[in-house]
Amino acid sequence: MGSPKPTTDPTWSLYLVRTADDALYTGIATDVDRRFEEHSEGVGAKYLRGRGPLELVFRREVGDRSLATRLELRVKALSRVRKEALVAGEADLDELLAQLEDGAKSAS
Repeated sequence: MGSPKPTTDPTWSLYLVRTADDALYTGIATDVDRRFEEHSEGVGAKYLRGRGPLELVFRREVGDRSLATRLELRVKALSRVRKEALVAGEADLDELLAQLEDGAKSAS
């Protein structure tokens, strides 16, 4: 008999990376530290290749992959000013998360 499958899905996080030219990249991962290391080594997102040094400026656990993906799309659509407010701690994701969770509940 093999080992039992884990009963819980991994928790996904949303993160923002600042590039050397001050751009903000938004992504999701189950292991943000590992993913950031990959980005720093030039693996993964083509957008970040050659744009270092990179700085991880924001991370937040958000839940399952579906919610994380929907939140990632919402954050990518935010203005630069709103993204900077997230990074500075002047705004948080709670409102966006609540909208997405409410939308998921009403769709079921």
